[in-house]
Amino acid sequence: MVTGRDPLRRMWVHMAVVRRLEGDGAFGPQFSAPIGEPCLVSNGSKLVRGPDGAEVVSTASVAFPPTVALVPVGSEVLLPAEFGGRTALVLATNIGDGGGLPTPDNQTVNLE
Repeated sequence: MVTGRDPLRRMWVHMAVVRRLEGDGAFGPQFSAPIGEPCLVSNGSKLVRGPDGAEVVSTASVAFPPTVALVPVGSEVLLPAEFGGRTALVLATNIGDGGGLPTPDNQTVNLE
C-alpha cells in the first residue's frame, strides 16, 4: 500500500485494540500483544465468506489506514466502548490498494 499522505486521515476517529493471530500452538491460537490502531468502525450486518468459504454474517466492519500492519483472519479486535467494547474475531480481510493510482488505500476487516 502507498505510505504517502493519507487522504482519509480525518476518517480515523476511533481506536481499536488488535491482537493479530500469529498461529496455532499446543493450547490453541497464539496472538500478538494488543496494539491500539486508529480506525473507523461501522456497525451493521453483512453477509461475507468466512475463512472456510462458508457464508457468515458479519456484525461490524473496521477500516484501518494503509500504515497499519495486516490484520489476518482469525485475529481479535476489541471495539471502542461506543460500539459495545466487545472483542470480535476477524472473519475476512479486504485490502484496498490503488497500486499507485490516486485512490484512498485502506484495509477493512469484517468481524463476527
